[in-house]
Amino acid sequence: MSQTISTASNEPGRQYHKVTTPLDRFIVMLSRRIGGDQAKEYERFIKFAVVGLVGFIIDAGSVLLLQNTVLPPVNELGEALSTNVALTQSIAFFLAVCSNFVWNRLWTYPDSRSQSAQRQLIQFVIVCVIGWVIRTIWIAVSYEPFGRISTNIFSQLNADYAPALLDQHKIGTMIALFFGVIAVMFWNFLANRYWTYNDVD
Repeated sequence: MSQTISTASNEPGRQYHKVTTPLDRFIVMLSRRIGGDQAKEYERFIKFAVVGLVGFIIDAGSVLLLQNTVLPPVNELGEALSTNVALTQSIAFFLAVCSNFVWNRLWTYPDSRSQSAQRQLIQFVIVCVIGWVIRTIWIAVSYEPFGRISTNIFSQLNADYAPALLDQHKIGTMIALFFGVIAVMFWNFLANRYWTYNDVD
């Protein structure tokens, strides 16, 4: 679902591709209803959030896949492997950033074309790397406590639940990832809107 659109008059004859999805009509209607004069900004934020949700699915799915295959969060002796946790979430983050850039360029900001795709990619990556640093520090310091707290709660709810340290760290990583993604989403939206894609009205 792609269409070719002509750009504004400041670049006559130049065209760009815009991706359309089944969600577009609903997002536009919702944005107009809640956004008033700022409907276009609400539309961009909602699309950015949808792209972020897809990125989160890629991110979380990659973390789960890597932790269950080649980068477990604990070793055979039950010792925490913080390096594996950091590496796992970094790989997952990179995959999500690639997806998010493509979708944001083609769907959220299709009219942002005064800069080259390469320049926007560099800016997008810089913004995301700052978010990644924030997220990595957050996950590194919070995954163990989140794992401990959540497994204690699960154990109280179900007396037969006796998680291994590996499970505790996996659960903690996912909880820390969830909160980290929410915080970084707002940073990424604002920084990209006013720096990477600052040429849209």
